[in-house]
Amino acid sequence: MIEVRGLTKRYGEVLAVDELSFTVRAGEVTGFLGPNGAGKSTTMRMILGLDAPTSGTATVGGLPARAQPAPLRAVGALLDAGAVLPGRSAHHHLLALAAGNGIPRGRVAAVLEEVGLTRVARRAAGTYSLGMKQRLGIAAALLGDPPVLVLDEPLNGLDPEGIVWIRGLMRRMAAEGRAVMVSSHLMSEVELTVDHLVVIGRGRLIADTGMAEFVAAHSRREVAVRSPQAAGLGPLLTAAGARVRPSGADGLTVTGIGAAEIGAVAAANGVELHELTPRQTSLEEAFMELTQHSVEYAAERGETR
Repeated sequence: MIEVRGLTKRYGEVLAVDELSFTVRAGEVTGFLGPNGAGKSTTMRMILGLDAPTSGTATVGGLPARAQPAPLRAVGALLDAGAVLPGRSAHHHLLALAAGNGIPRGRVAAVLEEVGLTRVARRAAGTYSLGMKQRLGIAAALLGDPPVLVLDEPLNGLDPEGIVWIRGLMRRMAAEGRAVMVSSHLMSEVELTVDHLVVIGRGRLIADTGMAEFVAAHSRREVAVRSPQAAGLGPLLTAAGARVRPSGADGLTVTGIGAAEIGAVAAANGVELHELTPRQTSLEEAFMELTQHSVEYAAERGETR
């Protein structure tokens, strides 16, 4: 388990992380989300003992990461897939890590097999593709068979097969009772994988909740409507209290009232319907809605907010 309490990090006048408190529980995959510049990487580095907090605490299994006698046995981490000597093979990279943490040599072969790198284990890591480096980084995280995993953007560079593999790996690690913390910008994958969400913006906690609860609380329920009389139906729905926006030549996206009410308005006015489909917005849409005022960089103008 990871426990973060009042965690704060200041770089001069810049407050990167501001009084963060949350828990990553055993048996769950916890998604750690936020816009670019929100403080996610800084928080992860403090959890792992790579950066010292200005104030507050972060513990792994009840101890600060720096106090762990064998760190890789306590927490496995992937922060930078390129953090390996380019001339060193995957096999020797993992052997060196194992030797420094009292890990049996047999674990090296086991994790190389787990991540699918056995056949290229003797090649220099500098010749690896980004996806292969990601797999090597995950192998290093798994090396000590730790009860806690911290993974920053583990899907980068992976092909579709690799994405399915890492999704299954994270779910399996949680099912085995481990605490898994993952940061990713691929919201569709987060939605498929994660049990719990911790969302930050500008270094502050803005959500700490279950996946289903987050989507329900921060998404909009919409109804997709298609009709050859869409132009006339729109004002009728607006008069009934709906918010309506066009969607293609004969389509409407309706919020504010449900499908049954839309159908009743159409029937009462003799409007023919070709589609009436309720839908709930996705995690990505809910995330964008929640964090719109916490974005550091406005892509449309390329300037800070």
